[in-house]
Amino acid sequence: MDREMMELEFAAPPPHAASVDLRLWVRLLGCAKIIEKTLRRKFQEQFDTTLPRFDVMATLYRAPEGQSMGSLSRALLVSNGNVTAIVRQLQEQGLLRSRPDPNDSRSSIVSLTPEGNVYFAKLAAAHHGWVQEALRDFPEYQQEQLLGLLSSLKATLLKDLSR
Repeated sequence: MDREMMELEFAAPPPHAASVDLRLWVRLLGCAKIIEKTLRRKFQEQFDTTLPRFDVMATLYRAPEGQSMGSLSRALLVSNGNVTAIVRQLQEQGLLRSRPDPNDSRSSIVSLTPEGNVYFAKLAAAHHGWVQEALRDFPEYQQEQLLGLLSSLKATLLKDLSR
């Protein structure tokens, strides 16, 4: 565990952190950061790419017909500017293509090229292996339990967003 994670994990709780909701939030964030840091490092070391590039490609892989830039940024929960820079880099590598949006002349639709699909398949296989490795000592039955609980939490949070 790196220093930043240890500080998060073992720091004295702030006065209100005794509540389970805040402790849960900090623990969820800490777990996500540990795995994310590993993924970022491995993408850089093994593929000379970034986690945000992988995320863009993963989103487009799930939409073979392509997505508008606005839809892509909403799906990734990032600004249009961030997505534009990443899309431009992936286009320069020949991994994405862009075409005018037939419904909006100011927008474009981006999608993976055949080369992008092949490259993404390699990244996705490696990503899956890294996640398996990160969770290897956490028993599968507990992974299933946690997945169910987090699915319920997500549904609750999404319901709260729509109010």
